[in-house]
Amino acid sequence: MVTLIIGGSSSGKSAYAEQLLYENSDAKAKYYLAAMQAADDDARKRVERHKKLRRGKGFLTIEQPRDVDQAVRQMEGAEYAVLLECMSNLTANEMFGEQMRSAEETAEKILADLARLRAEVRDLIIVTNNVFEDGILYDSSTMEYLKALGEINQRLAREAEKVVEVVVGIPIVIKEGSDRR
Repeated sequence: MVTLIIGGSSSGKSAYAEQLLYENSDAKAKYYLAAMQAADDDARKRVERHKKLRRGKGFLTIEQPRDVDQAVRQMEGAEYAVLLECMSNLTANEMFGEQMRSAEETAEKILADLARLRAEVRDLIIVTNNVFEDGILYDSSTMEYLKALGEINQRLAREAEKVVEVVVGIPIVIKEGSDRR
C-alpha cells in the first residue's frame, strides 16, 4: 500500500507518518529511508530531532539522498515497509546533484525509482512538503524545482491508495482507497 503524507514545514507530518507506519504495518522490518543531506548546523539539528522522534520504534535507517531504488539492496527479508522522508529533499538532491536536471528529467527519474522501490515493498509511506502556497515568484532554478516537486506530488497522489494532509498536527484524509484519477 502506498500512502502520501503532505504538509507544510513543521506541520507534524513526519511524526504522523512514523506513527502510521509503526502502528499499522505488520511488515517484519520497517525501514526509514532518509533523503536529507545535512549540509549545515540547522539541517544537522533537524536530522537529530527526527532521529530522536523515531528512537525506540524499531526503524532501520538507510541514508539515501539520491537513487532511492538502490536502497532495496540494503534491506533484508521479504516483508518490509518503508517510510521515505522526504520528497522535497530527494527532489532537490536529484535535480541539483552531480548534474543539473530539468523538472521533467527529475520527476521522471524519481517516479521511475519509486516504481522500482514500490515493487519490492509491502507498505510505502512517502512524506512530502506543501511549498506551493506562498505566492512568491522565485528565481528560475527554484521555479524549476517547484515544477518538478509539484509534478511528483500530483503523480504520487493519483497513484497512492491513501493521501493525508497534516495541518498543525492534525491528519486530514484527502483520499482513501484505490481510486486513481
